[in-house]
Amino acid sequence: MCGLWIRTCASYILAAVIVVMGGAAGAQSQQPAPPPPHEGHDTVEASHEGHVAMMTGALGITRARAGSGTSWLPDVTPVYAIHRNFGGWNTMLHENLFVQYVNEGTDRGGDQLGSVNWGMAMAERRAAGGFLGLRTMFSLERATVGECGYPDLFATGESCNGRPIHDRQHPHDLFMEAAGIYERELSATTALQLYAGLAGEPALGPVAFPHRISALSTPIAPLTHHWLDSTHISYGVASAGVFGTRWKVEVSAFNGREPDENRFDLDLGALDSFSGRLWFAPSDRWSVQISKGHLKEAEVVAYGGLRRDVDRTTASATYHQLVGITGFWSVTGAWGRNAEDDHATDAVLVETDLALDARNTLFARAEGAGKTGEELILPELGHDPVTVAKLHLGYTRQLPGSGMFEPRVGGALSFSAIPDRAQQAYGRGSGFGILVFFSVRPGATFITPGARASAAPRPEAPVAADPHAGHVMPADPRQQGAPSQQEPKPEAAAPQARTTPDNPAARLADLTCEPQVDPDTAPRATYLGKAYYFCTAADRDLFLKAPGQSLQDR
Repeated sequence: MCGLWIRTCASYILAAVIVVMGGAAGAQSQQPAPPPPHEGHDTVEASHEGHVAMMTGALGITRARAGSGTSWLPDVTPVYAIHRNFGGWNTMLHENLFVQYVNEGTDRGGDQLGSVNWGMAMAERRAAGGFLGLRTMFSLERATVGECGYPDLFATGESCNGRPIHDRQHPHDLFMEAAGIYERELSATTALQLYAGLAGEPALGPVAFPHRISALSTPIAPLTHHWLDSTHISYGVASAGVFGTRWKVEVSAFNGREPDENRFDLDLGALDSFSGRLWFAPSDRWSVQISKGHLKEAEVVAYGGLRRDVDRTTASATYHQLVGITGFWSVTGAWGRNAEDDHATDAVLVETDLALDARNTLFARAEGAGKTGEELILPELGHDPVTVAKLHLGYTRQLPGSGMFEPRVGGALSFSAIPDRAQQAYGRGSGFGILVFFSVRPGATFITPGARASAAPRPEAPVAADPHAGHVMPADPRQQGAPSQQEPKPEAAAPQARTTPDNPAARLADLTCEPQVDPDTAPRATYLGKAYYFCTAADRDLFLKAPGQSLQDR
């Protein structure tokens, strides 16, 4: 009972902190902007340059592509983050907070009120002829879901009270990432990437589930997590890769041991595991990977047993697509295999997240995996793997915003296929589970592919007129001749900022139409913590190419 109260209080405190921060930011955003200086041209140019530097890296690849560790998402990816500039550093703050109640509907599943949560800070600047980035990521789940985690039927992996965890998802450690990354162009078509950290993610598996857009809306981890992306928290990792605009080859040396039960320390160990991964981005909407790794002393499977080596192979593909004016669709399919000395098991996952519009989202996940009696702590199943499967279906609704954060409420149903030989052990119920939750995360920004930042100093450039904004700005010689996503509209007026009636914190960028815009259906972008609504998607994309300049010209 004491643990329940601690988790409940911690969850409410976390939610209150986020809402208060968002409210304060929202109030601040309503203050009138200071008038531009008389010599405003340099200010606009610097703001635009800093924004582009944050949005692109080596070879002009959009930062929207960056997933967890060194993994890749499709270029067409919303970025849920708050952007700021501090002393030459471009920074992004990410977080995803859930307060959830889950009931897995069987004797072994149980129920719990708790909070799944994580926060992340990233900073980047130009250095040594390239791009230097620093990252940190943390979670308070040890305090908010308890030492053994939250109910998740068929989930296995890691330990609690000296015993392997089963039918629960373990909490994340406090330190999820503490790493640095460096990129530098080697030629006009290739670049080098170096990544190292006390806590980080090696080149193995798809984008980790907390960072996948297809898994963004649900707090529940996939039961296939330990076949695909469980190494996303590795205490000691060093990676190196070479990449072009559509491909990347990378290798890692890392500590492949699962974290211990102390969630507040760094479980550093020898970098005696290794992996390799190949990425392919055939278009802005796709990212595909195949990877293989050897994990030394990865997991303790049986109570009191020794850690076992695992050879892991994974393959995955992710697809992103804009839907209508404000909708977005993400889908990921993945396969993973864990091979040990005496047996091998496979896992398959398909998950999707469909934002019907700015406020309504459907999500689903179907997955299956081979589990042994040792993993599920069911001796009657023996050593031969049995197939378990689970279906997860849900919906979220965005509430009126609070400044730069988006609060949501949602729910989901889950259906678990219990093997015949395990029916007695799982007892009452049929594997039917329920989930209700409240969540808070930053608003989304869409980065238009095609903008390019150079790590080298720019030469003096001729001046080119921007027919959309009516402002004169320096032209980037590295972009001249490159196709743009949308041709500027010569007749379009400069943005006129207005406050939408139902959300005083939001700002309306009215480019070509009357200000009667419905926030539920209008194209939307978030810039520096403010939401902007547009008449057309083309207007939104044009705004995102130079948001600071567009606002200066209104």
